Formats: sequence, structure tokens, C-alpha cells
Amino acid sequence: MSKRKGITIGLTLILCVLGLSGCLENFNFDDFSITYYEVTTKISYTISYGYEINCSGIGEYIIKYNCDKPEVVLGLATITDILYDYNYDNITSANNSRICWNISGTGDNIYRLGITASVEAESFLVSNLNGAGALTLQEIKTDFPDIFSQYCREQSIENMVYIGPDDPNIKSTAQAILNQANSTNSFNIAKELFIWLKQNIAYQAHTVDSRVQPANMTYQLGMGDCDDLSFLYISLCRSIGIPARFISGFVVEGNSDILDPEAHGWAEVFVGKNISSDGWIPVECASSSSDMDFQIVFDFGVEGADNLRLFKDDGSNESLNASIYGAWLQYGEGMHINMTSFIEVDNYSVLESREFVIDESSNRVFGEYI
Repeated sequence: MSKRKGITIGLTLILCVLGLSGCLENFNFDDFSITYYEVTTKISYTISYGYEINCSGIGEYIIKYNCDKPEVVLGLATITDILYDYNYDNITSANNSRICWNISGTGDNIYRLGITASVEAESFLVSNLNGAGALTLQEIKTDFPDIFSQYCREQSIENMVYIGPDDPNIKSTAQAILNQANSTNSFNIAKELFIWLKQNIAYQAHTVDSRVQPANMTYQLGMGDCDDLSFLYISLCRSIGIPARFISGFVVEGNSDILDPEAHGWAEVFVGKNISSDGWIPVECASSSSDMDFQIVFDFGVEGADNLRLFKDDGSNESLNASIYGAWLQYGEGMHINMTSFIEVDNYSVLESREFVIDESSNRVFGEYI
């Protein structure tokens, strides 16, 4: 999984974060407003993703693959091609729309399972960073009991707890942060938990074992990749009653000449419908920076135009399992099967760039067109 690019601060500040890239244009020391430029706010592209599976030998095999359909927070993602137009069904599983292949075969065959989609996406941000209008922890529990129940529990795969709000270390840490904050505003508490995560847990890509870590392991190790950090952050939020869920998909970084699409995972927290249309806000858990204020500004309540969502956790064990595993194979000793994932992006275009402004009241806005 990829991590978000960090921020380097010097005499000249250059910002490069998931499509929110630019330079410090003006800093007003009277009112502390900051203006950035070259901020990409709207892009379009065509993406193909899935698995190529090469079967050879003598014998039978079974291939199952649930390919998640793409979504964006703002904009439109439209499927234009099903790459293997046989043996599939459109299904809904764990509240996600998917194309499901179930293939039984023998002998030598090559399958390219996946979809092509046309995407036009815009950046999303929560304007005010002060939590105005967010629900209190008690209001979430009282007014949205179904969401509270669904997204404040632990989640396991094969009896291993991966999202663990009841872990003693995680729970005591989150409770201490809540006590120190002297507030029950869900937005502000989620922000304080985000600060703790960034200050105490380092991003580290897996070098040997690619499997996601349980949240308590990431807590103990003090490091993890984007999935690991997201699972720990979600666990911290849930432990004190803030509904949180896992999002997985792609980040399409780069430009029209050099593109680097990567699988990625991040989190969402529920803080109320006065903050966003459905009450959920995105949280990027895997970026790094030497300046915490800038991490808050660009990673808390912000989702870049180049984030493409494929899977949204529904709080169940089934959902968590589905978010981690890809294609499923079964075959005998006489068969040899090689499976390779692919992500391909074409026709990438920047449709809109704007100034990115943070004013003296901690409001973030996309300003003038550039």
C-alpha cells in the first residue's frame, strides 16, 4: 500500500500531497492567512484494474474474484468495460457493489479479470477546522444508534482481532486523550486522536510480510503501513464512541507524463451531518511531515481528487475480510497458476487548479482558479 507524500518546510515551502500540491505564495503575518497555488482540485482519467491469471498444466481449477466498483466523493466514476465478459454477476456484498467472477476450468488459459472505468473527480475538504457543528459523543450514541453500534465494535478475521477498540492499551490511550481534551466534540476529539497517531506511530512499508497488522501490533511496534495505521486510528476512535470505518482504493499520483497509481487505505469518522452531507469525513493516516499543523491542514478532513474509492467497510467481519483479500484460487498439483494484480491509468488530465487558502479563523477554502 502507498503512503501519502509528506511536506517539507524550508525558506521556500513546497507542498506535494495527493493532488494537493503547490508552493507558499503569501503569508500574511497580520492575520496569519496562508495562500497556496498550483493546487489540483479536479482531474479526469481512465483506469483499468484487476488480476491477470495465467493457468497452465493438467487438471482443474476454480477462480473467484470480487472486483469492487469505483466511487469518488465528488464527481463521477463510470464503468466502461468489463475485461472478461463471461462467468460473472453483479452483486452487493457488505454494502459494496461488485462484479463477481466464478470460473471453473481445466488446462491452459489466461484470464484478465477486472474493469475499466472513466473517472472525473474533485477534491473534498471540511472547511472549518474548529469542529463547529459537529455532534458530541453522546449525541452520536443517542441520535445515531445504528451507526454507533455498527462502527464502534471490534472486527476480526479468523479469530484474529484487527480493529480492536477493546484492547486495553488502545482504550486507555484514547481515554487519556479524551480526558486531556476537556471536550466531547467528536470532530475535535477525532483530530486529537489523529495528532497522537502522527506523533507516536511511524509510517513504514512492509518489506517481508505484506499482510496487514492487527491494531494492537501496530500500537506495540510503533509503526505500520497505510492499512495498519488506519486500523489503529479506527480502533482509537471506536474505543471512545466515535464511529470510524476503513476505506480502500487507489491513489493516482503524478501527471500526464508520469503516473504512479498505487493501492491505498485510509479512514473515515462520523461526526454529524452538519459537517458533511452524510456525516462522514476522510482521514489520511499514512502521510508524514515535520510540522503537525500542516498534517492537520492537509490530511484531516481532506480527500484529494486523485483518491479513488473501491471499498467501504460496513463494520462487519465479513466486510473486513473482503477488504483485505483479492482473488481466490483452488487447484490441484498438476496445475500451475500465476496471479498478478494490475492498475493502469490513461488519458490523465488536470481539469481545474485553484488557490488553497487557510485563513485566520482556520477555515480552508479552494479560492481563485489558476
